[in-house]
Amino acid sequence: MKTSGLAFGLLSATFYLLWTPSSGLKILHLGSCVIVTNLQEIQSEFSEIRDSVPSDRCCLLRHLLRLYLDRVFKNYQTSDYHTLRKLSSLANSFLTMKKDLQLCHAYMTCHCGEEATEKYRQILSHFEQLEPQAAAVKVLGELDILLRWMDEAE
Repeated sequence: MKTSGLAFGLLSATFYLLWTPSSGLKILHLGSCVIVTNLQEIQSEFSEIRDSVPSDRCCLLRHLLRLYLDRVFKNYQTSDYHTLRKLSSLANSFLTMKKDLQLCHAYMTCHCGEEATEKYRQILSHFEQLEPQAAAVKVLGELDILLRWMDEAE
């Protein structure tokens, strides 16, 4: 009896959360997995972090490109030939950007301040806490964030 009451309570709470439009909760269908998350809150938190990114974006981007090239693309493993080709294409694009940023850095137009260096250390620290394949999957899953950040650069 207690088990059915607990199940009913959880089910009721879930339905309440799913049908509360002002709560910001969204249902994400991820293949056969369905999760509920507050995307508004995540966007808000992300906006605060994004806004605090230092003015020396060039340096941070150069470091992030190096991370993708040296660790992510090399460690990602899949047997899907199409995915491997697309990753190779992405890696080539990142390599071109990295070379351009290295030139800027060499001519002192790509400043590396302490804040950018510290932010990169934090990112790298989180990356290194995971196994190489898991880290590569996680960072590839966050590539859209990096691309949006790059797109918003003025």
